[in-house]
Amino acid sequence: MPDRDDPAAAWFRPGAPIGLLGIDLATRRRNRANGVIATATDTALVVAVEQSFGNCPQYIHIRDMQAAPAGAGSAERLDRLDPAARAVIETTDTLFVATTGGAEGVDISHRGGKPGFVRVDGDTLTIPDFSGNSYFNTLGNLLLDPRAALLIADFSTGDLLHLQGRTEIVWDIPVEERLAGAERLWRLRVTRAWRRRGALPLRWSLRMLSPGVARTGAW
Repeated sequence: MPDRDDPAAAWFRPGAPIGLLGIDLATRRRNRANGVIATATDTALVVAVEQSFGNCPQYIHIRDMQAAPAGAGSAERLDRLDPAARAVIETTDTLFVATTGGAEGVDISHRGGKPGFVRVDGDTLTIPDFSGNSYFNTLGNLLLDPRAALLIADFSTGDLLHLQGRTEIVWDIPVEERLAGAERLWRLRVTRAWRRRGALPLRWSLRMLSPGVARTGAW
């Protein structure tokens, strides 16, 4: 169950749309599901699934997992990205992005690359859109609604960084911003952020980068 310190906890209620991503970082398997929360209790969420489909393992890095105690600290609200938050973003190789298609519901997807594939300029992130599975779920949603939320995990400490903001899609990449493998870019201007230290009861160590990132660049 989401804990009470989760910034989204108040929205886990019956009738609310929800997007789910199941991902096994040891085997690179993933499945996405979208639907509506049917029931929310103290012990479980029951989701009425409307769509469910697997995705290819492209850009998912192989990681080994071990259990660890979760921290009990509350969510720390950030008025803007501080140096610690920027350092996590600038060195990450994985993020998760949530978008909405309006009446079509919500969706969450995985994005990966080499460490440093996300650029930070103040409170604006620039994220390359590498060649993917050609479903364009995320990109299509951003065309309908520019709002997006990102989740970035520090796999070694269990810290979570939650970001919300508005996006802009860069269709024609300027020469000075061209990155190997990027078909287009999208920018997220962060308007709200939270840090949750040690929130994950799991830790991961990197075993191998995805072979797919060999043809991509980093900033």
